[in-house]
Amino acid sequence: MDDRLTSDRVADVQDATPFHLLYEFYRLSGYERRRHEPGVLDFTFGDPHDPPSSAYVEILRDSLIPQHELWFAYNFGDATAIAAATEALRRHVGIPFETADVHLTTGGFAAISTALKIVGDAGDEVVYSLPPWFLYEGLIREAGLLPVKVSIDRTTFDLDLDAIAAAITPRTRIVIVNSPNNPTGRIYPVSTLERLAALLDEASTRNGRRIFLISDEAYNRIVFDGTRFRSPVEFYPWSFLAYSYGKTLLSPGERIGYLAVPPTMPDREPLRDAIEAIQITGGWLFPNASMQYALPRLETLEFDIPLFQRKRDVMVAGLREIGYRVTVPEATFYLFPESPIADDAAFAAALDREGVLVLPGRMFETPGFFRICLTATMETIEASLPRFAAAFRAAGAPGTG
Repeated sequence: MDDRLTSDRVADVQDATPFHLLYEFYRLSGYERRRHEPGVLDFTFGDPHDPPSSAYVEILRDSLIPQHELWFAYNFGDATAIAAATEALRRHVGIPFETADVHLTTGGFAAISTALKIVGDAGDEVVYSLPPWFLYEGLIREAGLLPVKVSIDRTTFDLDLDAIAAAITPRTRIVIVNSPNNPTGRIYPVSTLERLAALLDEASTRNGRRIFLISDEAYNRIVFDGTRFRSPVEFYPWSFLAYSYGKTLLSPGERIGYLAVPPTMPDREPLRDAIEAIQITGGWLFPNASMQYALPRLETLEFDIPLFQRKRDVMVAGLREIGYRVTVPEATFYLFPESPIADDAAFAAALDREGVLVLPGRMFETPGFFRICLTATMETIEASLPRFAAAFRAAGAPGTG
């Protein structure tokens, strides 16, 4: 008799490398206790470190006041919310999306999961680059698909298009691109995106089966130095754009985002019903009604780009003065410095002993680096620099430069 309580699906998802590493760190390492200890400086996850703004709280409070008897009924997508999201999307990426092709979801998780299941069949392969967002592999496996991983260029943080091309097989159905990238902060340039589009088109023709692109753009509004963000969707019609409001609103626990299909996608009309069907059967992947009602006003709130750019500049300058090698991110609220010693996990432990919490590169399947999250306050950033210096010296790294 088979006495297992859980399915093969669960075992497969739990076996995903980043899922296992994330669980190990979050649940088993003592992190949950450590992060709340007095004097510990936490640079791990993108959680807010300042109280939410009064404007944000007021908008959420107002959205909970019923205006009619169906206020909290099933809501497949509030028309006013979709219109606001579509208008903002057009403005930010310069592509004339139609409201019928913007589907509100419970954040970026649900948007990516839905896209995978829309076009992927069991056993299809999904190619993505390392370092990745933690949960690509888990979402891919849960959808019954096969993850195929390639590395980025570790010097430029750009996509390695040759590696992507080499990874494509007749079973490849989807390529995921995350720009701006978490954790590197890289915005992939137009030349790279044009070559990627040509690569995917050629491979689709060769395979006799279309390869789709999922463009994960959770950070496409957190862009520094006046840089213009160019969406991968602009260059490849057979794309899905996944967006999450949790980053720009600094509220990852309030789940709302969308999955958008560009107007350049040929014969895309059947996808509209397909997306809705997957959202329903996937466990009601629509945002709560109250979040949908709040969305038009939430779209008026501005992310403080100058503040986060100052945070970036202070941290980069401070780390470089100590002797760290760190690339200046073009976007997001992350830094991805090189570890001053080969064992990034050991160096993260050295920082922990100094009261600084970061994520080692091994958690992103990219050893030799570590991630710093700049949702920490400016006071925390400034207080951390002497501790980063102490850990650098204690690890026996080369002298400061």
